[in-house]
Amino acid sequence: MRKDGTFIAVEVDESVASDGALAAKLAEVCPVDIFAVTGGTLEIVEKNLDECVLCRLCLDAFDSDPTHPVRVLKLYEDGAAL
Repeated sequence: MRKDGTFIAVEVDESVASDGALAAKLAEVCPVDIFAVTGGTLEIVEKNLDECVLCRLCLDAFDSDPTHPVRVLKLYEDGAAL
């Protein structure tokens, strides 16, 4: 699942997006409410994407997972990953 804002894009692996507990973890850590959980499924709140402060909390929530199920891409740097 991917959503693009003006400045950043956020990608979340479907295995995380469809897991209620993992989705809730993302929604909990984000200080600017980019993630929400509806019916146990993750939603990326498009209107909040460009509020991202690049804090890395969503990435750090899955830091031990080598598959990197969450990616933040800086569109102003040709899609460079955070």
